[in-house]
Amino acid sequence: MEKNPWRGDFPQMDADSVFLDNAASSLKPQSVIDAVDRYYRELSANVHRGVYFQSYEATRLYEETREKVAKFIHADPEEIVYTRGATAALNLVAASFGMEQVGEGDEIIVSELEHHSSVLPWQHVASVKKAQLVYVPLDEQHRITLDGFRSVLSERTKVVALTLVSNVMGYVTPMAEIIALAHARGAVVVVDAAQAVQHMPIDVKRLDVDFLAFSGHKMLGPTGIGILYGRRKWLDAMEPIEYGGDMIDIVEKNVSTWKDTPYKFEAGTMPIASVIGLGAAIDYWNASDLDKMEDHTRRVRQYVFTQMKKIPGVTIYNPSAESGIIAFNLDGVHPHDASTFFAERKVCLRAGHHCAQLLIKRLGIDACLRASFFFYNTFADGDRFVETIKEAVRFFRNIGF
Repeated sequence: MEKNPWRGDFPQMDADSVFLDNAASSLKPQSVIDAVDRYYRELSANVHRGVYFQSYEATRLYEETREKVAKFIHADPEEIVYTRGATAALNLVAASFGMEQVGEGDEIIVSELEHHSSVLPWQHVASVKKAQLVYVPLDEQHRITLDGFRSVLSERTKVVALTLVSNVMGYVTPMAEIIALAHARGAVVVVDAAQAVQHMPIDVKRLDVDFLAFSGHKMLGPTGIGILYGRRKWLDAMEPIEYGGDMIDIVEKNVSTWKDTPYKFEAGTMPIASVIGLGAAIDYWNASDLDKMEDHTRRVRQYVFTQMKKIPGVTIYNPSAESGIIAFNLDGVHPHDASTFFAERKVCLRAGHHCAQLLIKRLGIDACLRASFFFYNTFADGDRFVETIKEAVRFFRNIGF
């Protein structure tokens, strides 16, 4: 029987179920669960406020995680801002940097591949500031290409906001080249890396990116915690968008000043337990072989894709994905009906527009099914998934769909 060296680290694994919704949120290793549990059982204190042991230890773990995150993506700790997720991180950039730096007539480059959190904040900025959203033309496979990007880059480009890995198609954007082209025109680049950090090493210095955002819960960490990396000069120049405790320096009756970056962006009581859990997740990644994990994920995905191509009545939208995602539909069957069939057989996947309506409309469909594999999935998971597809095709054909 197939041996998976990582599967035993995840107590959520159910022998009766196949979890294929990893692009939405990953499972959590026991070490992450233990770290969160320890905070609530032994500490449960706020950070940066007390000198007693529980507060001191919580603060130590909280700031230690910032250092771990910085090292993980090759940044400086002062460039790491805690947020509640990638959505909040991307909104922070738009609401602060965007509102301050974008002016009338400026252009903001986005794409139809974007998750809503990567495009909607810039729609708002463009509307308020009387700027223009410009969409990168995608190729026939619905990819962002350098030629497509060059065709929309102009002297008026102020911001480029693009995904590094599509959450529906699993395509990797040629980001290093795009950043170089954008910087040559004086534009600032904001990268949505929520689907990337768990699949590839990220070096923000080598990438030369201005802002980069990702979520903890998609990379083995808890929910409620996200990371915004920002180039120090931009973070220092930006104003906070939330005000309250712990982000202030001096408060007077009519004027106040803020702490230095990154603390001025972290108002109130932050998601301390989730931060500490993220630190444990990064420890897990650091103790693992990312190349081996990703190779396994891709081999399982390719194995499943090869089997799916042989099944009549199945349409696959991303045959050449570089990550573990397979976006597909059963011909003539609404994805929500199909997903119910899968759920009843304990095969866990996602149906809908996946917070990417622009892409779904471009594909000419209302919604699709998305199976997303990760390193703890097995070839046996793939076999069960494929058999369930075959069963579903037969079932819906027999009842006249």
